[in-house]
Amino acid sequence: MSRNRQPAPEPTHGWLDGAQQRAWLAYIRVQLRMAYEMNRQLLADSGMSLPDFDVLTALGVADGGRMSITVLAAQIGWERSRVSHHVRRMSTRGLVSCGPSTTDKRVTEVTLTAGGRHALEQAAPGHVDLVRNLFFDGLPPELTGPLTEALETVYANIIRRGLLPPPVDWRPARD
Repeated sequence: MSRNRQPAPEPTHGWLDGAQQRAWLAYIRVQLRMAYEMNRQLLADSGMSLPDFDVLTALGVADGGRMSITVLAAQIGWERSRVSHHVRRMSTRGLVSCGPSTTDKRVTEVTLTAGGRHALEQAAPGHVDLVRNLFFDGLPPELTGPLTEALETVYANIIRRGLLPPPVDWRPARD
């Protein structure tokens, strides 16, 4: 380092520096507001919540429309107990079924029902329209790639350093 350049000041007492704080607060505002808007849209259009949609979406792309509660929890980033309680409520509405795995009776599997697949297919177009309208229409096209790379990098770091196990099919975008 040259004598004329001073290192950036270290944040005091563990606080984020100015750029980090700005980025973090921007992320939090977007994440909270998008979750609110998506939940409201899904409830209004289809009577399902955003957590319902998250579960149905994960099951909708799973092999055979089924996965164990543990794998589902890792896939959507929830604790296993939250998934267990939520899918029980969803099963009373006929969106999923829960039961012992056919290959290992100690494992509880969640399966997307025909009613759940139909609900997902009915809810998806409105959800996609909302995401396109609120998220992508406000994002200049040239920023989509850099934003994607930044979010994939952050996600990979969370997977490496976080407490939840990684999703079964997770591979870093590039390492």
